[in-house]
Amino acid sequence: MLSKSQLKLITSLRQKKYRNNHKLFFVEGIKGVKEFLTSDFKVHSIFCTDDFSHTLSSEEVELISDAELQKISLLKNPNQVLGVFEIPSEKEIETSGLTVVLDAINDPGNLGTIIRLCDWFGVTQIVCSADTVDCYNPKVVQASMGSLTRISVKYIDLKEYLESVNKPIYAAVMDGKNLYESKLKKDAILIMGNEANGISKEILEFITDTLTIPQFGELQEAESLNVATATAILLSEFRSG
Repeated sequence: MLSKSQLKLITSLRQKKYRNNHKLFFVEGIKGVKEFLTSDFKVHSIFCTDDFSHTLSSEEVELISDAELQKISLLKNPNQVLGVFEIPSEKEIETSGLTVVLDAINDPGNLGTIIRLCDWFGVTQIVCSADTVDCYNPKVVQASMGSLTRISVKYIDLKEYLESVNKPIYAAVMDGKNLYESKLKKDAILIMGNEANGISKEILEFITDTLTIPQFGELQEAESLNVATATAILLSEFRSG
């Protein structure tokens, strides 16, 4: 049975300040919880219905009713289990390989999808501005589909970080060089900007190369690509050579 204190804790984790205070976040659904249970993330507690409890061996499992799961879930149709996990310490930034840098990405779905894309294309770390949405936001966790267990996400002062970098810094912009005519370096940084405003001026000062995904539509009336969609196309090109 779900206690009042447990209900209060879990619902508080919907907000970033309480996730930071408790150093906890939650994951919903069978696939997501199983991914985190088999990763390096430390489990705090697992709440599940009877249908799912037999598949878990964790001592932290607590059986709850469907109605109780509905109270703590953010999903319209809760999927049998919700797991609470500890937020780990941030890892040191890797200095080699391709790094995706995110400047003020606001939409949780976009960040979750970008995390999943990095997992798919073998990018092991994402460096984010402080005002990028929290990667432990429940909607980000849900959209990442378990990939958050394999991707390091770090929040830092981007200006300070880029000042210390000695490698090509690519930026996705509207008026850059044609992506398909560019020779892309593998040991590099790729910056993706805010959904509405793009990359901030102070960050644009650090770029060495601009990239644009050209439009092929006959009318060319589409205003722009979604940032996650653009990231997918760009990462595909970085890995194609």
